[in-house]
Amino acid sequence: MSNEVVRFLIAGGTATAINWLTRIPLSLVLSFESALLTAYGLSMLASFWLYRAFVFRGASRGSLRGQVGLFLAVNAVGAGVVLAVSTVVLDGLTGLLPALRPSVAEALAHGLGIAVGAVANYLGHRLVTFGSGPGPAPQSL
Repeated sequence: MSNEVVRFLIAGGTATAINWLTRIPLSLVLSFESALLTAYGLSMLASFWLYRAFVFRGASRGSLRGQVGLFLAVNAVGAGVVLAVSTVVLDGLTGLLPALRPSVAEALAHGLGIAVGAVANYLGHRLVTFGSGPGPAPQSL
């Protein structure tokens, strides 16, 4: 596993924790879908900085403004993936396990949605946002 992938997993794990943990209290005042998207937006702030500073720093090309625009576009796709997977899984869990507490079902569905969205985000940020494209990854931490 390359150093870039390890750094992405650490940075992405941090952003994921922010996403997952902030969605829980937001669900107390918002619908599941609204809380999920709000939490996703909050984690995007952290993830942009983490990815740019620690993951793709040696490969970053282009202006900060251009990277922000691409980052938002990639994350819009990622948010759609997370929302779609989370809502489908939530519907499945509540249908198959009606005795499962709603908060537990939401936490499980959101976690799986984040996991699936992480793959799309890595590829999008590596290839599009930070312009490193295929090829050797930077080797320093």
